[in-house]
Amino acid sequence: MKKSIVIACSVLALMSCKKEDKVQEMKTEVAYATFGDSISAENALTKEEMLAKFDKLSQGDTIAVKFKSKIKEVCTKKGCWMNLDLANEKEVFVKFKDYAFFVPKNAGNEEVVISGKAYVSVETVEELKHYAKDGGKSQAAIDSIVAPKTTYSLMADGVLIKK
Repeated sequence: MKKSIVIACSVLALMSCKKEDKVQEMKTEVAYATFGDSISAENALTKEEMLAKFDKLSQGDTIAVKFKSKIKEVCTKKGCWMNLDLANEKEVFVKFKDYAFFVPKNAGNEEVVISGKAYVSVETVEELKHYAKDGGKSQAAIDSIVAPKTTYSLMADGVLIKK
């Protein structure tokens, strides 16, 4: 009888420990809002690792990537593009595949996990002025754009924004 009670108490104690571990794991998970294709945050590169990948690309190259970063700027008209932070004060310009989805216009400074095709491009003066206007830049800032710019870019198929 005593053995049965000891075994039952031991089993209950072990089960309660398991339950507590699950609760702890759930508390550490981050909740994300999904835009575009459904993706996970697992195995996402850091922004430093992503910059190293961009540095190895030449114009015309593309690679499939998934990385974490922070949103620096979002299109204030529709949410149809955004700039993400990379290491060393660099950034990546993001558009959305086939304009099939947009992100919230107020998503600036949010943590993001993004999946898509990374590439290096050269943007014309006209494109740069258009993006500056959409981004709410002053006319003086828009007029100061006089040369093309080499840009790290990404055509996103899925985006997670931290809730």
